[in-house]
Amino acid sequence: MNAAALLHLLQFASPALPVGGYSYSQGLESALEDGLVTDAASAQSWIARMLHEVAASWDAPLFWRLLQARTVRDDAALAFWNDTFLASRDTAEFRAETVQMGYSLARLLAELGVADPAQHGAEVSFPAAFACAVDALGIPHEEALLALLFSWLENQVLVCVKSVPLGQVAGQRMLLALRPDLERAALHARTVPDAALSNWSPGLSMLSMRHEVQHGRLYRS
Repeated sequence: MNAAALLHLLQFASPALPVGGYSYSQGLESALEDGLVTDAASAQSWIARMLHEVAASWDAPLFWRLLQARTVRDDAALAFWNDTFLASRDTAEFRAETVQMGYSLARLLAELGVADPAQHGAEVSFPAAFACAVDALGIPHEEALLALLFSWLENQVLVCVKSVPLGQVAGQRMLLALRPDLERAALHARTVPDAALSNWSPGLSMLSMRHEVQHGRLYRS
């Protein structure tokens, strides 16, 4: 990767990007409330399972397909995979999260003069908006996929650091320990066929629905 592409990737995968990713826990806050995550070991186990069973099996493979569609300028495929991702958000919070983050990133890209990911007034999911940024800035796809997965992983770890709570060193130790899982997740996302895609995670969906009425919550999902 050349220096310009690397710097673009660091900017758009940064937690400082003003799209609101830090304000979501993606069901993890409910897992904390229910006592499913209580310490560093259970936090790492939870995150690894979500990485392989949710992110690597659905979210990341759809992002990969959006990247390929962007490359060949296949508008029909872009609309299909964007709509498929939106339809797969099976709770109000999960859908609101990707719509809000997608809107914020699309608006940022337009204001920066980078690209316009809008699809004729349709809602843009966050993966679709991120794929637009990657394409417009000439970022290599494999590195972009790893960055998107790492951004998700880092946010999950930060939720645990703040809410379990864990120390900062424990959080960094967890990020290092999960590196092999991240690499396997990225490889799976690039190679899984359409017929094997799956977002089957009813337990996570139930946690998300309970989070909608959870008392004293800190996060928006």
